[in-house]
Amino acid sequence: MVKRFGEFAAVDDVTFDVPTGSFFSILGPSGCGKTTLLRMIAGFDEPTSGTIEIRGQNMLGVPPNKRPVNLVFQHLALFPMMDVAENIAFGLKRRGIAASEARKRVDTMLERVGLPGYGEKRIEQLSGGQKQRVAIARCLVLEPSVLLLDEPLGALDLKLREQMKVELKKLQAKVGTTFIYITHDQSEALVMSDRVAVMNKGRFEQVGTPQELYGAPSTPFVAKFVGENNTWKAAVTKSDSGGVELKTDEGYSFIAKANADCREGSRMDLFLRPEAMRIEPRDRAGLNVFDVTVKSILFDGANSRLLTTTREDHELLVTLPQNRRFDHIVPGDEISVGWHPDSGICFEAEE
Repeated sequence: MVKRFGEFAAVDDVTFDVPTGSFFSILGPSGCGKTTLLRMIAGFDEPTSGTIEIRGQNMLGVPPNKRPVNLVFQHLALFPMMDVAENIAFGLKRRGIAASEARKRVDTMLERVGLPGYGEKRIEQLSGGQKQRVAIARCLVLEPSVLLLDEPLGALDLKLREQMKVELKKLQAKVGTTFIYITHDQSEALVMSDRVAVMNKGRFEQVGTPQELYGAPSTPFVAKFVGENNTWKAAVTKSDSGGVELKTDEGYSFIAKANADCREGSRMDLFLRPEAMRIEPRDRAGLNVFDVTVKSILFDGANSRLLTTTREDHELLVTLPQNRRFDHIVPGDEISVGWHPDSGICFEAEE
């Protein structure tokens, strides 16, 4: 599928399938084309070339109101002059569903989204999370084949956003509707999705499970965008089936996993996750070990990290593990860190 605006390709040759009943996310930075892609699925934009099929039916030329999809926006667009039940029943009323049948469907949907008895409440009486569920219920009551969600948690505060990630995941599993979710927040995509497409400059860089994207990124962009990574510039000094020897620009010699790009003499970008770094490892056998200086402790409960630098002032983040205490470490300390060769992911250096 392609969507051009003049010479600019907002969506550039994207092809994908979403299994029925799954939670599929499209993850990418602002301006990568993900909302344009969603608008084409919804029917607000027509593709320049390519087709869109839902349940085997070609959607080209089918207007938005005739497609088996509904769209939940970041700004929920609930009607403040109506109560909760009237908001949810709005689409049913427009379809000519009898009032008694509509009321029955609304009550059933309120149960499914965890808001039984909320039908007579006013919109202003609801919390942010409850409004979110009402907006979703208003779409689901129309029984769409696909529910499209365009960054629906973006307007919520952090605590509520964390809570709603779990709620949405549970809700999707409960109702069984296919969800296509747009977000720039990697945590939202990883926590909720069965599969994720990472989008960049109009193209899909990689499509896979959250575990695949995090543990085995297939491009440098995915390695940088999904999760945190420390990055080294290096050159290959030796490469064989057992691994690759690298010499970093700072002069460190490391051993990492080999891949097809790791030819002797080639320039590489080495990516290393903060949690792969072991602090003061007791058993150094087979590890890449070197010294760093602690600049600061970034305390964040279970996600606490050390900000460190090498002697050449190369910054590295190191996760503080929860199974060992490191209360003795303070800023200014010099400590040893190590990482296993299997933890390093190498890609041919970008120009």
